[in-house]
Amino acid sequence: MQELQISLNTIDKVKSFVDSISELHGEFNLVAGRCVIDAKSIMGIFSLDISKPLLLRVEDLDEQDAFDKVIAEYAI
Repeated sequence: MQELQISLNTIDKVKSFVDSISELHGEFNLVAGRCVIDAKSIMGIFSLDISKPLLLRVEDLDEQDAFDKVIAEYAI
């Protein structure tokens, strides 16, 4: 399992993040406090406080290189 801090502090970032992460195979969850949501769920992300950094948990990732390229824009 990998964990990293990401920033999705604008609506456009959330939309592009969900579009990008949805193309990857693996399990992606966002953690904010005690809330854990599916990172591929745009409605779930908008239920979080996106003004603060979020913790992305990644499991069962098949495409590490593709993931690294996608996440570079959002990593803190």
